Amino acid sequence: MARSVVFAALWSVAFAQKCPIQFDGRVPQAATLDSFDGNESPYNPGYVLGANLKWSSALQFPSVNTSLFDASGTKAVEVTINDKSIFTPSADNVQKGFRRAELLPVSVTGTDASTTGQKTVHFSVMKDSARPLNGSHEYQLFFLESNDYSTNQVTLKYGTIIGGAKKDADTLTVTGNVNTNPVATLYSTKFTPGVWHNFGIVLNFSSGTTQVYYSTNNNPLASVTRALRNSVSGQGQYHFGLLKKPIGGGSDIAHNGFQPKNINEGVIFGGIFQEDSSKSGCVSLKP
Repeated sequence: MARSVVFAALWSVAFAQKCPIQFDGRVPQAATLDSFDGNESPYNPGYVLGANLKWSSALQFPSVNTSLFDASGTKAVEVTINDKSIFTPSADNVQKGFRRAELLPVSVTGTDASTTGQKTVHFSVMKDSARPLNGSHEYQLFFLESNDYSTNQVTLKYGTIIGGAKKDADTLTVTGNVNTNPVATLYSTKFTPGVWHNFGIVLNFSSGTTQVYYSTNNNPLASVTRALRNSVSGQGQYHFGLLKKPIGGGSDIAHNGFQPKNINEGVIFGGIFQEDSSKSGCVSLKP
């Protein structure tokens, strides 16, 4: 059997879902790191990575407890960054101010149904004590970036948020559209080590609202906000991983600013999928 057919079968893991699935990024136990380098996984093999890097060198399969929406047949995946994690969209656009490695679901084109109607993005994140993040920097662990690249409609941030109020940097913060002034904090919680932090983010593209569900470990998701006004127009693509911003850099932080040397950082993801929650009450709170 051809290699592509083998891995296509690996990624066809069946899940009993209450709500219709829009995209499924959960990783089967049998998947290998090499499977992310080609067209066999549900993620884009070319984005977003440092120049000349492969996903097999930027990902790990950590030994951790199963996350809330994973199952016995799926496993966690860790996204890592290092000094070479410099995204270079073109020869004259080297984003040396950032360190980036973000998984993009391959089925999300920027104008597909994942950014229409009402959808709920599910994912879990956990710290890696062996690859700690640097709280003096701002990180984006998850975000929806508009199709014209002009804004991020919703973001999960960590660390010292640029332009934000002084607070505990060791915090996960869900923020609204970055083009609003001020940028709204929708929800925040301590990024406790050794714990799965589970999110269900309900995006209503028709009414322009965002609602956050949250829990830890294997506890069912619970609503921690109401449906809040937040501009989610512009469609776009979903990013899961690490975008580490620099310290300083002025108005062009993508290309300027300070990044330390010998970076070895990572964040662990589990249970990534999106469901169609347009039907009343259709948000999965537990498996």
